Amino acid sequence: MMNKQPLNRQALENTLFTPPGGPPRVAAPSIEIFAHMGQENIFRMLEDFYLELEQSPIRFMFPEDMVAASKRSAAFFVGLLGGPPLYQQLYGPPMMRARHLPFPIDETARQVWINCFFRVLDDAPQKYRFPAEHLPGFRAWLDGFAGWMVNTPSDE
Repeated sequence: MMNKQPLNRQALENTLFTPPGGPPRVAAPSIEIFAHMGQENIFRMLEDFYLELEQSPIRFMFPEDMVAASKRSAAFFVGLLGGPPLYQQLYGPPMMRARHLPFPIDETARQVWINCFFRVLDDAPQKYRFPAEHLPGFRAWLDGFAGWMVNTPSDE
């Protein structure tokens, strides 16, 4: 269910940790990916990713229904990878950093998240028809995206 209250992004950003360097400066994934994979494979890939997250130490950050959560995330990735803007149609503007602010995301949580995704990507060309030539760029984008979601400094 979408929260109908507007997110006051600026107020939230001013009170929380902002990753050094600001927003990611990495190229968006190729929109050719969607043409190879199709919507069904993207949804399958994200469901498998959420199965990985379900077994991870950051499980508490996600809703009880991980399949439903994976579908919401998949809607975002469909548009990102060159398909229709499902996320915007269903939920409004992505504003991903603002949507992640309620959760304490530090570098450790970021690493858990990205490692779960990378494990799923290891077999992505065979399982989901992910074009292998676009995996390095997609991994780089995920790394930058995950870095921008960090909102809590790590204890060092």
